[in-house]
Amino acid sequence: MLAFSLAAPLLVLAAALGTRSGGLSLETGYDLLTMRVGWWLAIAGALAALAAVVLALRDFRRSGLLAVATVLVGGGTLAGYIWHNGRMAAAPPEDISTDLAEIPGFGDLNDERRGRGPRATAGVEACPGALPMMAQIAPGSAAWALQEAGFTIRGAGVARADGSRESFWFGFDHDAVIRIRPGRTDIRVAARDDRPHGGDACRMASRISEALRTSR
Repeated sequence: MLAFSLAAPLLVLAAALGTRSGGLSLETGYDLLTMRVGWWLAIAGALAALAAVVLALRDFRRSGLLAVATVLVGGGTLAGYIWHNGRMAAAPPEDISTDLAEIPGFGDLNDERRGRGPRATAGVEACPGALPMMAQIAPGSAAWALQEAGFTIRGAGVARADGSRESFWFGFDHDAVIRIRPGRTDIRVAARDDRPHGGDACRMASRISEALRTSR
């Protein structure tokens, strides 16, 4: 029973490391192994936990500790999947811009994005922390704000700063641009794929916005 309950978390760990290292594609490591196969293994693990409890009632001295471990692993894994799926469903789009009338472009990063990404761009209504700066920010401050939010600088100039960030586990990429104009500085953060990421773009855009306000 304990082995059944361990199957899902071990599969997720192997899929994450395989995807992050480049051995597996996102379609295989995340979409298939983690979100499909792992989900059904998590359900099987939870059922194994119930079976372990039933067996432990017959002889708690011999199997009690194993039953507790099985419940913690199997139940925790299924609960984690349920929480993760709910978080993905309720999150704002993974393309956040502080200007929806004239959305900042990604410049040279468009070559790497290759037309991929979320299908919808959202603004402050969906992400209250992503606010424009009603001032012309210095280019150095823009680059610093990107770095504070965990982005690697990909380009910087008088009118803009660009950066990219790769997630730790599966290597999901987000791109960010800060557009600088007289009297206004705008931010855009977007994933390079159309998967939900639990509001990562919103959190990153909010961090950049906060960093820009701090830098003044």
